[in-house]
Amino acid sequence: TSRCKWKGHWWGCLVLTLQNDPYLRIFLGKERMVNDRKNYIPNTIDPVFGKMFEIKASLPVEHQLKIQVWDWDLLSTDDLIGETVIDLEDRFLTKHRATCGVSSSYCIDGTNAWRDSEKPTEILEAVCIRNSLGVPEYNGDATCVVADQTYELFAEDDAVAPPEELGAMRERLALKVLRHFNIVTEHIETRSLYNPLRPSQPCGELEMWVDIFKEPADKKKRLRPPVKVAPRKPVEYELRVIIYNVEEVPLDDESITGEAMSDIYLKGWYKESNDKKHKTDVHYRSLDGEGNFNWRWIMPFKYIPAEKKMVIEKKEHFYSWDSTEIRRSPTLVVQVWDNDLFSLDDYLGDLELDLCNMPPPAKNSSKCCPEQFQTESKKPKKEYVSLMKSKSLRGWWPITGVDEEGNRVPAGKAELQLEVLLKEEAEAKPAGEARDDPNLNPALDPPNRPSTSFFWFTSPWKVFKFVIWRRFKKYIIVALILALIGAIIGLFIYVTPGYIVRSIFGISFS
Repeated sequence: TSRCKWKGHWWGCLVLTLQNDPYLRIFLGKERMVNDRKNYIPNTIDPVFGKMFEIKASLPVEHQLKIQVWDWDLLSTDDLIGETVIDLEDRFLTKHRATCGVSSSYCIDGTNAWRDSEKPTEILEAVCIRNSLGVPEYNGDATCVVADQTYELFAEDDAVAPPEELGAMRERLALKVLRHFNIVTEHIETRSLYNPLRPSQPCGELEMWVDIFKEPADKKKRLRPPVKVAPRKPVEYELRVIIYNVEEVPLDDESITGEAMSDIYLKGWYKESNDKKHKTDVHYRSLDGEGNFNWRWIMPFKYIPAEKKMVIEKKEHFYSWDSTEIRRSPTLVVQVWDNDLFSLDDYLGDLELDLCNMPPPAKNSSKCCPEQFQTESKKPKKEYVSLMKSKSLRGWWPITGVDEEGNRVPAGKAELQLEVLLKEEAEAKPAGEARDDPNLNPALDPPNRPSTSFFWFTSPWKVFKFVIWRRFKKYIIVALILALIGAIIGLFIYVTPGYIVRSIFGISFS
């Protein structure tokens, strides 16, 4: 009987069924060792467990390891999704040394640090003895002879690891020799899951690996620390979007006098996110497609730098118990709309910017054109920039709309400033939504809009001054003159008969 300590690492699972709330149960022999029900992952068919369990076992008594994936249920009993079974005794006794996969490099530090309980020289000696090859002979630390064959260590053998993380030269040489033997190397297993009700049909896959170590005779001697496989935690960021101006926006409406115009405003949100949509105020009565805003959006988000993905949490239905977590490229959507009072607002165009891979802005509006968004096959990839690296960008980006045939067409230009900050940096540099306090970093002044920009319903005098008078001034003056002449003629006609009668009969006007 051998007393062993095994470490099981479960990285991910693909469940080929409907969405579940999966969690792990582990049995060693007939005894349940792990029930991770409280850490179920909600609403997914592709969970990332990122778990490591360390359990002591006695071989060959407790040789069967069973890993089960269960579906958590709130009101009913949990359901078994699938399971996989591993014979630990086979791995412990095989001549291919399947207890712990041999790494490709011997490092004493860093993410690829050596995790086996035995050093490469110890493993090589045991493998040589088992295969009746004798004890390896070393000539210094650069040459090793095994079965009359000489092995040398070259600089390119360790090219995969940073020099400061490498271990002793002899250990690296022994590892190079080991790679010439038929032993199990470091790898991740992909094991099919089977349900006893459907034993011939796989219902998912589990990515994992198992390390088996003999328990050291010396109680003071400890095994090396386990590999960290916990899922990456998202980092909280804040995106600040300042909308300065837009130009060449289509004029979608007509005023009561027949002038082409648009009441322009912008919306913004993260693609596929259920967070609130940010809006600017309305630039009323734009007669030339230009809008002025000086408006700021504060848009927090969670981001995993190593994966270049934004983490979005949302409930799929109003009755959902848990939020579903999805990972997508951080994409900002900006849309331009025409405001209407008595009907639905009209969509004019939009702009989508992937914060990790976006075209650089044009320095001025004259250089802004839809060609900035050419595909990478037509436009050199190096010209695209990442806001997550540059931290701040300002300039002009083209807006495109959709014509009646469904083709993308130019629909204006937007002058934006994009700045991304860590949550701690954002707290140190406060800024308010829109132009609210604290109006800092940078301070935004009210937009300098033309006098013709106003909401007609609340400004009747301006309606007359800038709409009616401006367009029909000549007609109004002519009408006033004619009205005055008509009043004089009418007064003359009204007064003249009485004056004539009094004159004929000599009646005094006093």
